[in-house]
This record gives sequence, C-alpha cells and structure tokens, in this order.
Amino acid sequence: MTNRQAGFPVPDNRYRDTFNQTIGETIAQAVRIIGQDPALFITGSVILHYQKKAAVIRKRLEQQGLLVPPVMILSITSRCNLTCAGCYMHGREEKPAAEMSPSVLASAVSQAAELGVSVIVIAGGEPLVRKEEILALARAHPSILFPVFSNGLLIDETTATAIAACHNIVPVISFEGFREETDARRGRGVFDRLLAVAARLKARGVFFGCSVTTTKENFARVTDHAFVQEMRKAGVRVFTYVEYVPMQNGTNALILTHEQKKTLQVVLADFNHNFPALFIGFPGDEDTYGGCLAAGRGFVHVNPSGGLEPCPAAPYSDANLTDVPLAEALRSRLLGRLRETPEVLAETKGGCALRANRAWVEGLFSHE
Repeated sequence: MTNRQAGFPVPDNRYRDTFNQTIGETIAQAVRIIGQDPALFITGSVILHYQKKAAVIRKRLEQQGLLVPPVMILSITSRCNLTCAGCYMHGREEKPAAEMSPSVLASAVSQAAELGVSVIVIAGGEPLVRKEEILALARAHPSILFPVFSNGLLIDETTATAIAACHNIVPVISFEGFREETDARRGRGVFDRLLAVAARLKARGVFFGCSVTTTKENFARVTDHAFVQEMRKAGVRVFTYVEYVPMQNGTNALILTHEQKKTLQVVLADFNHNFPALFIGFPGDEDTYGGCLAAGRGFVHVNPSGGLEPCPAAPYSDANLTDVPLAEALRSRLLGRLRETPEVLAETKGGCALRANRAWVEGLFSHE
C-alpha cells in the first residue's frame, strides 16, 4: 500500500537522499580518520558498505509504502547512576514502565537491520547498566554502527576491554565542557573521572567520542579550540554537539540563540576541516532537511518500555514493539499524521517543535 493509498500525501523525499548522503559521508570521514588502524579500518569499511546497501533497502520499502528511517535511537533503560540537571529522561512526564526484555530488545534490533536501519544509537538513562546486552547486540550485527551515549562512569578496565573487542561500538562520553561545567552539572570530581575513562579507551585503541549538551551558557567554551584540543589529547575522535532542549520548567534560558545555532554549523564545518576528528551537530541544520527529522523522517525513538516515539524529547506513542513488529509500528497513525503536517515539525525558537505543539499532538490520541 502506498502513502497515497493509505490516505497520507506523497511527501517530497529529496531531503532523504541528502540525509543518506550525509550519513555516508560521515561514516567515510570516520573511516579516513581511523585509517592507520587496520582492525578499525576494516570494520568501518564494512559498515560503510552496509550503509549503502541499507539505503537501497529503505528506498525499495518506501516505494512499497513503508518509510524506514536510517537512524533509530534505542533508550534501553531509564535507570542511571547520576541525576544530572536537565536530563531529558528525568524530565519525561510519565512514570517509568518496565524495560524491554532482552528478547524484545534483540528482536527490535534484528528487525531494524532487516529493514535497512544504518545506525542504532543506544541511550538511556545510563545504557551500560545493560552492558552485556549491548555487547551481544554489537556482536550479532557487525555491520550496524552502535554509538552508545553514556555518562562513562561504568567503563572500568573490564568494560573497556570488552568494548575494544566490538569495533562497531562507539562509546560517546558526556562532557559539559571543561572541569567547571562538567562537575557543575554531573557532580564534583566527574570531569577527572571521565579523563581516566578516556585514558582506558585510548590505551585500547577504541574509537570513541564525547557528547556535549550545548547551551547558551557554555557555547563559547565548548566551541573554543582549547576545548577541542584538550579532548583530542584525551583521545576523543568524535564530537557530538547536542543542542539543549528544555525538558524541565525554568530552563528555557539555556536554549541556544538563533545566532548561536547558525554559528554552530559554521564552527563544526571549520572543525571538520581543521582537526583529525569528526564533528556532528544534533539536530543539525534542519533547514537542509525541510524541518525536524523526527517521526521517521530521519530517525525514530524507542523508549525503555518499547514504545515507538517521534523523538526522545517527545514522549508520545501509539505503537509498542512488545506488541507489534517494527514494520507495523513504523506505519503508526501518529507518525503518519506528524509527517503529513510539516508545520508541526517546523523549527521553533531553539526548543523541540513537537513539545511546543504538544496540545495538538496529544489531541491526536483523543480522536482515535
């Protein structure tokens, strides 16, 4: 059944070719960065080859009426060993439900691979509370790239060694900037503990990165060459700048200004040109893709209990992977309605478009 037959307008899908190209170029750049390490180079080449194959699978399925995003974010737990200010998981309004069982989680990843998902981002909470399952998923799917967004504090010597054996896992450790910014949000002494974690990963040749929640307050510090140089010295080879989305009342002042959002794109392009590392912004330049890439346009989110959601900042779901296959969940009424109403996914004043329009989104459920 096509989108037109399903009652949804046929979208302008040119942005998807652009996004697929961006993913391919990003992975190719990572392969060039790790070119001196034969083991990592071979793994990266396999993943790059799969990405091209996966894009073909997604295009074929789209022609059959099923829109599969290239990226799936799996928040596998709401548990965490920290209570950071402004954490999106703590800011979610619903009470945590039971986590997906190991079998449901494994099935979700297998289905995603079959449907042509290229990148599966593992998040939480702190995802490494389910370390053994993450390692098993990576071993079972060597052609899938698994960035694991972690606060890093559970990466001891044993865990670092296990991660090093799975070349398709990319740990992405959370920093807020230098010691002052990181300790202020995550706890006293955390910055130095994370430098020790970075040293463990670096010593084992792990390709790893850092995630920086980018706010109006820390913008100047984390986009300064001094920060990049310190992180590079620690062994970081991927920098992910995540624009702050206010999940808690009273934090709107932390949102990047319009000028900062535009400047960030320029800065990251400059860094990619001048440093031997990979710099990625999230959500990135949404204008290039005609708005937010949530709701399956570029990515979807699976919450810890298996609910398929538009994105981590928008906790709305009408399909759960414990009950239905992923392909059926991707055809959900909610995702379809969001994609056919592009103004709901339009850029807002730095926050989340779906949260800004939450009354409209919640109204969809009342009309079922």
